[in-house]
Amino acid sequence: MQNRPVMLMLGYAGLLPFYAFLLGAWQLKDWPAAISVQGFVIYSLGILCFLAGTLWGRVQAVEQPSISRLLVSNGLVLFAVAAVLTAKAWLASVALMTAYLALLWYECGAETLPTWYQLMRRNLTLGVVAAHGLFFVLEATQP
Repeated sequence: MQNRPVMLMLGYAGLLPFYAFLLGAWQLKDWPAAISVQGFVIYSLGILCFLAGTLWGRVQAVEQPSISRLLVSNGLVLFAVAAVLTAKAWLASVALMTAYLALLWYECGAETLPTWYQLMRRNLTLGVVAAHGLFFVLEATQP
């Protein structure tokens, strides 16, 4: 597959904004730190929505109806949007982290995916979960 190297590069490069926003929230002060906090949460929401949308793309490739995949996709997006609307960055990060783990769990159980893709998704999810865990600690310990 010729798309594999590009998918791997883009996937792992997609971790960089999580850690850049995390670093900004940790190191910066005042409004630049606030922008980093909001950037982290909004970027996370965008990536989660993108991943949920991949379920829609895979549904188109199968002949049989797959209502559960579509419902999971929509449910994850609604859950993630509700999490962001809590206005508490630390709470949003925990909810978004949970949604990433739920999506990975669903994909592992309900999807037949190539091994390289499963490994990439697992590794990327672990990187995202680690970023969310650090973000949670940073935000929960702020005065």
